[in-house]
Amino acid sequence: MIRVLVVDDDAFVRAGLRDLVATDDGLELAGEAADGGAAVATARSRRVDVALVDIRMPGMDGIAATSALCRLPDPPAVIVLTTFDLDEYVYGALAAGAAGFLLKDTPPDAILQAIHVVAAGAAMLSPTVTRTVISRFHHPEATRIQAARKAADRLTPRERQVLSAVADGMTNAEIGALLRLRESTVKAHVSRILAELGVANRVQAALVARDLVG
Repeated sequence: MIRVLVVDDDAFVRAGLRDLVATDDGLELAGEAADGGAAVATARSRRVDVALVDIRMPGMDGIAATSALCRLPDPPAVIVLTTFDLDEYVYGALAAGAAGFLLKDTPPDAILQAIHVVAAGAAMLSPTVTRTVISRFHHPEATRIQAARKAADRLTPRERQVLSAVADGMTNAEIGALLRLRESTVKAHVSRILAELGVANRVQAALVARDLVG
């Protein structure tokens, strides 16, 4: 069972997400929190596999909560929830370690799919939305991205192809079909890319890829 923590200051939104989680036999609710501080406390006290985190909350907001959650000894995968009135908060959440983000008007089935995807260790990268966010809120001055950009120079041509495909939101299976590689080989390439770039997940790797072409 994938244990899901719902974090939002709006009780109505929490109720909707709680009811949605209950529709999937592979998911169970690990808890609810109305702010980032309560979310971190919950994740410390019980097992949480995936946290759905609102970006704008009083007290500890979604960015700070994402960073704190990702620093836990056994961190959950974090999906940030936001409206499409995008701002620098989205970039900050991705840079803090979020495995993806969803708009609050995302169809329920897509939210459930995202939970399963990030629980499996992948990122939820919507190609259109991710490209928009990364291009609109691109911050080349960010220290982590600057360092990763330099590290990208050490990637092999094949690894750069894989990185480009990751930035386009492709899964390992799709990358394998595109580049005629076994999925296990793609997975090995992705692992080395993340290690070489010094980033935590595929979303941060995508940020680096956009920096290279930006």
